[in-house]
Amino acid sequence: MKTVGIISLGCCKNLVDSELLLGYFKDSNYTVVTQPETADVIIINTCGFILDAKKESLDMIFEMAKYKKKLVITGCLVQRYYKELKKELPEADLLVKISDYPHLYDKVIQIDKRFKKITDGIWYYNRVIPYNGYSAYLKIAEGCSNHCSYCAIPLIRGELKSRRIKDIMIEAKYLATRNIKELVVIAQDTTKYGLDIYGKVKIVDLLKQLLEIKDFQFIRLLYLYPDEIDDDLIQLIKNEKRIAPYFDIPIQHSEDRILKAMNRRGSKQFLLNLFKKIRKEIPNAILRTTIMVGFPGETQEDFDNLIDFIKEVKFDHLGVFAYSREEDTPSFNMKDQISDEIKTKRVDDVMIAQYYISKEKNESHIGEIMTGIVIKRTNRYYYLRSYYNAPDEIDGNILFNSRRRLKVGDVVKVEITNSTPYDLYGEFVKTVDFKKQ
Repeated sequence: MKTVGIISLGCCKNLVDSELLLGYFKDSNYTVVTQPETADVIIINTCGFILDAKKESLDMIFEMAKYKKKLVITGCLVQRYYKELKKELPEADLLVKISDYPHLYDKVIQIDKRFKKITDGIWYYNRVIPYNGYSAYLKIAEGCSNHCSYCAIPLIRGELKSRRIKDIMIEAKYLATRNIKELVVIAQDTTKYGLDIYGKVKIVDLLKQLLEIKDFQFIRLLYLYPDEIDDDLIQLIKNEKRIAPYFDIPIQHSEDRILKAMNRRGSKQFLLNLFKKIRKEIPNAILRTTIMVGFPGETQEDFDNLIDFIKEVKFDHLGVFAYSREEDTPSFNMKDQISDEIKTKRVDDVMIAQYYISKEKNESHIGEIMTGIVIKRTNRYYYLRSYYNAPDEIDGNILFNSRRRLKVGDVVKVEITNSTPYDLYGEFVKTVDFKKQ
């Protein structure tokens, strides 16, 4: 028996690519295994976005090379540094750029003649969906045209390339047949979906069509660019209970001068107005953001103002990372680069400020009954995914007890009884047949 395994690094958009790549092998003479180190062919789908991600990718390549199997390296690192890796990475039997994914089978045959081609190309309805059986990502576009001055995504993935609604719907209907209860809609800039092919933003139109598929309990949006969040989108989320009132809006910074240097649209006042509007229209909305500190030229005053902004908005969830100086991006050659020591201190200071905000926010959920999906079970707790928390445990967990035995994928109601600054705790109330709601 010939086997293949994949290690997917980086973001959830990369994970979708990994699921698509495994689709090549699903109906072939290869068997997909869950422990890549046991496979005849190991695929590592790399990330190349920032320095830490590149290091993680290289470390994983060297780790897997110890097993002396056929090693296929794909993903952002290869797309960005193909020539360099070709010279400097003899451990790899095959390097496949993202742009070459449609020809993966031809390339695998070059290193393993036993591979028998069955699937002709990448098809979204041939994805190998994770075993959890309840959640899946739906990638609606590739690339990004925002060209933030620190970001390498356009260098790696190119300009925004939206998929046609009819093609997305074919995939969504396929996912519905797989008993997927949570559909997570993603792109590098989800709110700009459709602008490149339809001449106007079509995210609301797409969501309305997705809502016609009644199999999905939750539809969640990730990666919303602030100035593309219009009243139509807010009202749709407000009025459609199956769309999670979860606003993942990476703002990167609050100060106008830094935002301009980052080539970000909008201003501090625009952001404040947007968050106030969302919370006015949807009082239970969850606001999540990511912050970048240590961008070139960020003064102590800029940073202090950022902390004040965070304390004013009081995000439900917040992630922070230090600016990474990436070659071939406009910010690489900017003056007044910030030392790593200062960056680290500022990351810590943001997390301290957010700690107390998260503590207050989580305490406010005590007594609330949340509807969600059982996503995991340990010896002590069940874990819940509700409107409150996105996939990949980026927002902390909802842990609960139940005397009744539950299965992963069950839809249940849980009463929140306790909290910590990053997790919620609760008690099982009842199961829910969401199709009868």
